Amino acid sequence: MSTPTGPASGLPVRMPRPRQSGRHRRPEPVAAPEGAPALVLAVPGAPSAAVRGLAEEVVSIARSELPGLDAVIGFLDGDDAEYPTLGTVLAGTAAQRGERYELARAAGREVAEPVGPAAVVVPLLAGPDSGLVGRIQLAVADSGAAAELTDVLGPHPLLAEGLHVRLSEAGLARADRARLFTVATAADGIILVTVGGQEAVQTAGITGMLLAARLAVPVMAAALDVDGSVTSIATQLREAGATQLALAPYLVGPELPGGLLEAALKEADCAAAEPLGAYPAIGKLVLSKYTTALGIAPQPQGTPTH
Repeated sequence: MSTPTGPASGLPVRMPRPRQSGRHRRPEPVAAPEGAPALVLAVPGAPSAAVRGLAEEVVSIARSELPGLDAVIGFLDGDDAEYPTLGTVLAGTAAQRGERYELARAAGREVAEPVGPAAVVVPLLAGPDSGLVGRIQLAVADSGAAAELTDVLGPHPLLAEGLHVRLSEAGLARADRARLFTVATAADGIILVTVGGQEAVQTAGITGMLLAARLAVPVMAAALDVDGSVTSIATQLREAGATQLALAPYLVGPELPGGLLEAALKEADCAAAEPLGAYPAIGKLVLSKYTTALGIAPQPQGTPTH
């Protein structure tokens, strides 16, 4: 029989869990500092529906990782009220920061005059493309805004992870090497395709080595925008013994000129995975470029503290 204060003897009693402390305590979430520069995502191309959706998802991932982040999107091409160009966005962020400062002064708040960049510009590029990076640099300069431009997103292990996932989604690789099953269509040679010429191929090759370690198959990089590059790599892989090739685009997506991937598929005579797109790691890498530029180091949720 139970008593007014608890269950009868012998029955389990639910006790409150003690508050965690010390090195196993969940860290306090890191938020964007007050007055921090805006994160401006520089997106190649014009704001088509597909590209807008991709860019907005990437920005949403970045915001979820750093609460309070002011993140906006600027496109290299096209210009309209809802989706302006990169230069227009940068000019706007600089003006807004000045307006916020003046409003705070008018309200009697003691605020420091803004210093440093009004924005940190992160190119939505997996690898280097001198043409696109040059256009981004020009847009930053022409805007007249104080802005800092970061490097492109790769090479990085998270991009190798994303490539692996895209290949597995297309049935071209096992999702997990440790699993005791095979994929009938799994490729035994991967052509990692990019754009941006030889510099982009060299950078993609670094991520390609990480991908090769994950898949335990040879991975070689080729440039979609260099005549004969894909055919040459396909020939090398086949001469090395590969019988089933696959293309893995080392690209987010908007930077890919129309028709190049389709032409490469015909050249290599093989299947292909989808570009990286809005894979979650892309948003995290965009944020990482931003926080590194500002000297902020958000701690992953659930990491023990000391």
